[in-house]
Amino acid sequence: MKGIIGRKIGMTQIFNEAGVVIPVTVIEVEPNVVTQVKTAEKDGYTAVQLGYETVREKLTNKPLKGHFEKAGTAPKRKVKEFRLDSVENFTVGQELTVETFEAGEKVDITGVTKGKGFQGVIKRHGQSRGPMAHGSRYHRRPGSMGAATSPGRVFKGKKLPGHMGNVQVTVQNLEVVQVMADKNIILVKGAVPGPKRGTLTIKQSKKQSK
Repeated sequence: MKGIIGRKIGMTQIFNEAGVVIPVTVIEVEPNVVTQVKTAEKDGYTAVQLGYETVREKLTNKPLKGHFEKAGTAPKRKVKEFRLDSVENFTVGQELTVETFEAGEKVDITGVTKGKGFQGVIKRHGQSRGPMAHGSRYHRRPGSMGAATSPGRVFKGKKLPGHMGNVQVTVQNLEVVQVMADKNIILVKGAVPGPKRGTLTIKQSKKQSK
């Protein structure tokens, strides 16, 4: 397994060699720094901790400041841990770039979706509306709440209005279309979760599509 942290720039489209339009998401990947290497002997499991996007020192608390100084790097905005089968090829202070991945590879991308606030069942769950006549008194309501007497309660799992979005989502088996090492940019086919400038985690795909 391999992974890296990036930031969503937005979507565009490119043409392949056959002239077919491919919708792609542009992801900026500033070089990630290995801030810690965890081993089975010392920590009980093997993993690599990566730091992404340099920030001012005043924005970092003392514990993290010491942690970054020990790694020999500037303070980072985002720290993420990736569990690996082997960490022999990683050292503290090492930099990982967009060249971690190649065009044609499949990746899983994790991000936090756009927050929509409190929404009704039509927008949140895709339900249909009721009649819009004046006397119906049933337009965008959630529907029946269950039996009147037995069991006399709302069943668990009933789709109701509530908070929508702002949750962590992973989209699997996205294809890496192009890697621009000189611009620290990676192009991935299709859409990924989150707003523009949202932080993303890019990992080698767990389930390869057939």
